[in-house]
Amino acid sequence: MRLALFILVGLLAACGSSVEPDGADIPPLKTDQVIVAHRGASGHAPEHTLAAYDLALEMGAEYIEQDVYSTADGVLVCLHDTTLDRTARGPAENCSGSVGSKTLAQLKTCDMGSWFNETHPDRARPEYVGQRIPTLEEVFQRYGREVNYYIEIKPGLDLTPPSVAQRLLDLMNRYGLREGSVQRRQVLVQSFIPTVLLEMRRLDPEIPLIQLMQPFTTNAATMALIAGYSFGIGPPVSDVSASLVQQAHGLGLAMHPYTVDEPMDLERIAGYCVDGLFTNFPDRYRAVLEANPYDCPAPIR
Repeated sequence: MRLALFILVGLLAACGSSVEPDGADIPPLKTDQVIVAHRGASGHAPEHTLAAYDLALEMGAEYIEQDVYSTADGVLVCLHDTTLDRTARGPAENCSGSVGSKTLAQLKTCDMGSWFNETHPDRARPEYVGQRIPTLEEVFQRYGREVNYYIEIKPGLDLTPPSVAQRLLDLMNRYGLREGSVQRRQVLVQSFIPTVLLEMRRLDPEIPLIQLMQPFTTNAATMALIAGYSFGIGPPVSDVSASLVQQAHGLGLAMHPYTVDEPMDLERIAGYCVDGLFTNFPDRYRAVLEANPYDCPAPIR
């Protein structure tokens, strides 16, 4: 109920209209259900590193996901956690505590790969040691318009303008990812926070938005409100059923659940005719899709 009220209040203040896609994709999508590499191929490589993004693309992922936070000096960096402690190794003054309290120079001293080798010795690779936290600009520089991006704006305080949403749009402009490509779904922007998405809609009504859902909050009434501003929803896989997918599609919402890794679960969720899903193992999802010709309606693009 709180989420529904939050959305409703934001909608009353929001402006702009949605724009339909023009039928082209950059680059072309290879499957009816899009393969979203969750933090890159993070089951095989340290999450949110260039190594994980490179591997995801090699495995056939159609979107690579970036979670973005702002550093203390206003640079957007790709990291999932609010704090550095789980995935960073290095000087404690630079590589522990809140990411938002560190400058980019501090963060660049941190080794973002060794933790993966420690945690997953069966998947360890020597080249993961010394991986650095990438800025969003470095990601755009590396891949340009050759890949599709799925960007989550993480919660946090914008202590000084411009907002994270505005900085994201500025970067998209700089790398040619805004004009024309937004209608073709090359960049999807997601958040758990409705006001973040509504700000993005206010700044650019053409940006396709995905409302992320907390567990047990995905229902018909809430989805009806979300359909007023969002291209789609991202529910946890535990909430997903065939009937929920049908309800979402009836409202014109794409559905991209998170996070599905085991082959049996991938087969089950794909069988519900979702429009795509997040996985740490994009190779597994591709194998499932190639082995099972699901009889699904045309996906929402």
